[in-house]
Amino acid sequence: MTAELVRGQNHPLSHTRLEIRVSTGHPVLACVSCADGGGATREDLVAHPASPVLPGVAVPAESGSAPRCTLDLDAVPEGVEQLSVVLALPGLAAPERFGATAAPFVSVAAAGGEELASFTVSGLGAETAVVAVEVYRRGGVWKVRAVGQGYAGGLAEFFADQGLATAREFAGAVATAAAPAGARTEPARLGTHGDAAGASASGAGRAPAAGATRPGGTPLGEPAPSPGSGTDASAAPAPVPEPGPRTRGAIDYAHPGRRTAAPPPPPAAPEPASPGAPPAPVAGDASGWSMEERLYNQVWGMFEDLARAVAAYRSAVEFAESRMDKELDRALTDPRARIGSGGEAARAAARSKCEELTDRARQALDRDLAQLTAESGVVEPALPAAYARWDNPVWHAYRVPMEIPMALRIGDIHLPEDPGLRLPLLVRLPLERGLWVDAGRSGSDAGTALDEGTLRRLAAETAVALAARLIAVYPPGEFSVHVIDPAGSAEGPLAPLAETGVLASPPARGAEGVRSVLARLTERVDLVSMAVRGGAADALPPGVDTSEQLLIVNDFPHGFDDRAVTQLRYLADEGPSVGVHLLMVADREDAHAYGPVLDPLWRSLLRITPVPDDHLADPWVRHCWTFEPAAVPAGSTVLHQVLEQVTAARRSWGR
Repeated sequence: MTAELVRGQNHPLSHTRLEIRVSTGHPVLACVSCADGGGATREDLVAHPASPVLPGVAVPAESGSAPRCTLDLDAVPEGVEQLSVVLALPGLAAPERFGATAAPFVSVAAAGGEELASFTVSGLGAETAVVAVEVYRRGGVWKVRAVGQGYAGGLAEFFADQGLATAREFAGAVATAAAPAGARTEPARLGTHGDAAGASASGAGRAPAAGATRPGGTPLGEPAPSPGSGTDASAAPAPVPEPGPRTRGAIDYAHPGRRTAAPPPPPAAPEPASPGAPPAPVAGDASGWSMEERLYNQVWGMFEDLARAVAAYRSAVEFAESRMDKELDRALTDPRARIGSGGEAARAAARSKCEELTDRARQALDRDLAQLTAESGVVEPALPAAYARWDNPVWHAYRVPMEIPMALRIGDIHLPEDPGLRLPLLVRLPLERGLWVDAGRSGSDAGTALDEGTLRRLAAETAVALAARLIAVYPPGEFSVHVIDPAGSAEGPLAPLAETGVLASPPARGAEGVRSVLARLTERVDLVSMAVRGGAADALPPGVDTSEQLLIVNDFPHGFDDRAVTQLRYLADEGPSVGVHLLMVADREDAHAYGPVLDPLWRSLLRITPVPDDHLADPWVRHCWTFEPAAVPAGSTVLHQVLEQVTAARRSWGR
């Protein structure tokens, strides 16, 4: 049976001779990069149109709409631990970015034709190159992982991420080799970084305003960068020359605002205090063009380190207990062990071995946790406002930004092995999916200890804190908030938004208010979608607000009829791609009368809770992470102060 993978999911491979089949409907260039365990590669370990055959790897020599790559994992060079299948848009291809095309479909099949796994690379935006899947070796077993990580800067950015010093030149050579005879490839597409030096697209952002970057590209896979992460804010756009007679001289495709080298290396870590001790942690100790991008990548690196460390500990404990059970079974089934003290000694020895293995695993985990705790201690104070908790002093020095950040902190996550080690949960901007603040009871201790009214109030306050963060991290006039509160039950929690004047209009009340707001936003999504698809974004009617929009819906489904529910589902599905986002505050049990009609809506939203709850499932190592919302400290006025600055900035900008 074929495994249909989603972004980030892996699947073991039962064959070592594979065929990677790609279907795009438009020409793409296919490459396979062979890397070591650390993800680094060399030019001679990349199979591409100029060098289509390597030991164990073969790719098409030209671009096409259905390229096929073959892999013989038993024949790959020694030291190769992962093979990345990369798709890129040739310079002369009709689409200029993957977001304007149908989602590529990738199938992994055995040499005999049996399909083993498939992956639809959805959620792409400004990317011109994407790592579709990755075949890697873990514990002696080959696996395939659905990656879907895009690069707005094309192959040059991918090769730079792989550690090639000549990434731009190498990408240009690959593009030239893939082009049809006599055709000129456009280096700006494949050989340089885009104006927004994007990074990767994860399953969390996209768009010219937020590219993709390892965990960070506008989309959400490993991710894509934000407007300011790859270019100098002060750099003015290059003037467009007037058309003139064509000359025979060489064309310089370089753009003065583009970066053409690999990102600067992270700062060197200080020497350890004593020989053999781990180096002292440094804030921003990760790759990236800017400190914001470095911190973003460092946070996700900490997440991966914690996930791996806990997974290794749990695996070791499971192995120790399994070994003890087998030894105990062996002792009990031996008739000789039932007489005398031999059986008791065997059981005691089995338990002792289990305790010894468990203690060693815990010691290794404690070392890792201590290092991560020290790293968190230097990273948290250095975070920018968009990544920081509300109690971070950076909010007291807040100034309205002129650029959209790469991501936003919506809360903290932690694991039961060390509840005190809390990592920021960052989502890429612009939001790729809506948010649902669960106002109902959950299975957590914190949820069951509170009454229904308190939970609903906390849920509304969590939504307001999230909305305030979104408003605060966008430039003036580039983010608007609408509220539907049919019964007025959230009047108290909504007061900070209403009193500071950051709402686009007063909260809508009653069924008529629900219909009015939904009709207005639905029309906006329709108009912008048609304009974007028709390539006429500048032809929108006057009065259409093209800024990012957030709709907060409280007390759903109160005040909603069948038409309003349909419109809400439409906004959740189609809105994010054109800048309309949904923030629901609801108890799913309240909407049980709609049955499966609303299931697609709930599944499309990221569920968060107003109290700590271990509901965030991690498909990577199958952990259940405990989420805690980014709440404003009791008695703090920081939220009001921030929103008042936003209002003042809007007035000065005339919006």
